[in-house]
Amino acid sequence: MMAFRYMECDRDQLFLLPPSMREWLGEDHLVWLILDVVEVLDTSGLHRVHANDGPGRPAWDPDMMLALLVYAYCVGLRSSRRIEAACRSDVAFRVICANRVPDFRTVARFRAASGEVLVSLFVGVLVLCAKAGLVRVGRVALDGTKMAANASLGANRSAAAIRAEVEQMLAQAARADDSEDSRWGEGGGDELPGPLARAGSRLARLRQAQAQIDAEEAAERAGAEAKAARAAERAARGRKPAGRRPTRDARARLARAEADLAALQARMRAVRVGVCASGGLAVEVARAQADVEAARLAVQAAPPGRPRQANVTDPDSRIVKTPGGGWVQGYNAQAMVDQNQIVLAFEVTQDPNDVAQFQPLLAAAQHNLRSVGVVDPVGVVLADAGYWSEANATSAGPARLIATQKDWKQRQAARLLGTTSGPPDPDASPLEAMEHRLRTPEGAHAYAHRSATIEPVFGHTKHNRGITRFMQRGLHAVRAEWSLICATANLQKLHAHLPPGGLAALPPG
Repeated sequence: MMAFRYMECDRDQLFLLPPSMREWLGEDHLVWLILDVVEVLDTSGLHRVHANDGPGRPAWDPDMMLALLVYAYCVGLRSSRRIEAACRSDVAFRVICANRVPDFRTVARFRAASGEVLVSLFVGVLVLCAKAGLVRVGRVALDGTKMAANASLGANRSAAAIRAEVEQMLAQAARADDSEDSRWGEGGGDELPGPLARAGSRLARLRQAQAQIDAEEAAERAGAEAKAARAAERAARGRKPAGRRPTRDARARLARAEADLAALQARMRAVRVGVCASGGLAVEVARAQADVEAARLAVQAAPPGRPRQANVTDPDSRIVKTPGGGWVQGYNAQAMVDQNQIVLAFEVTQDPNDVAQFQPLLAAAQHNLRSVGVVDPVGVVLADAGYWSEANATSAGPARLIATQKDWKQRQAARLLGTTSGPPDPDASPLEAMEHRLRTPEGAHAYAHRSATIEPVFGHTKHNRGITRFMQRGLHAVRAEWSLICATANLQKLHAHLPPGGLAALPPG
């Protein structure tokens, strides 16, 4: 009978020498790059937040916790409990933590308390991408994606339901107080009931949701009064009263008004730094703000019989429509990327419409590029029809190609109307001029790169890393988490680009 020879598998064999964690992972593993990146970042803010100079057991090293959080997001692991479990069983996590296991509560508290540092991490990683030659701004694209909030659609409540629940909780607390007072007298038992003991309790969220609804209702009343006044003025002038337009038209008016206001505010900032003269700009800004408020009130006005609602789990989140036609409780996450799919700027907004984000995101990208030492100007900005407005098309800045209608309609129009050449007619409107540029061979070729530039960033985030929902609650915390998601996307691009040796391969400085 033939004898078989196998590699020995003795799990009780003791190591003759102490193991080295440096041998557990290859030198080109992502963990080593993350540890190097954290080492070169300014993390003094973390050490101030997580100071440990008093009595008690030593705190976890904030640099180690940051590296742990960054690597976990890189591989799409965001649950604090699953991160704790990975620190026990996953070699890469064990290397980061030096074979120690932080508790899941520690991970959750660290993430919640490190928002500002997570935002600064984005710029730090972008600096390294620029040094590696990954930032190329000849062509940039921006878009938004709807991300689910850490809240359910079923957690939306009307004002009446919230008031009833608040009254029930307060009555419950009063009964508990009366019971304890009758039992313990004045000597004890007078602590606050459970629902009132913590600032982050359900009662606090209910009151926040109630305040949101009250503010919206007050704004609606003010808008109705202003609308009545305008109607009376039109009647006095003998003009026909304006009829009620569809909701879609109201949203379009709001988008245009917000874009116009953003352009005027950008000009106002230029005035403050002495770039241009003010003229009557302040009056224009005030008028634009009034237009935005009136348009917002028109959009927010609920149909008769449909009460306003707010989410009692995350009052900052909104009900937004997804591309598939469904609805989700979430946020509108924005990103601008270069032709290497490096994220240059990010934002999170409650507005389901994209149009008001064009100029702020472009300004943020230009600021970040200057901060990381990129002197090359942006060549052309590509955006879909969600960003179309005359203000976005004509504002100062780099050349841009903004679709005036959905992509398939844009291609259909190009086939029906044919291609164009040369500059647009001097008398053409901004819409006509943009459509002319989109139908030129150069414009059509450039715009064809839009989806291939920006969409893979969202696809990698949602499908490859499985990040479809925010873990944090509240707009400020969600923005910090989105910055971490974008920073880790850039970090993975940097890791794929660098040769073995990590940051040592980058030029000094």
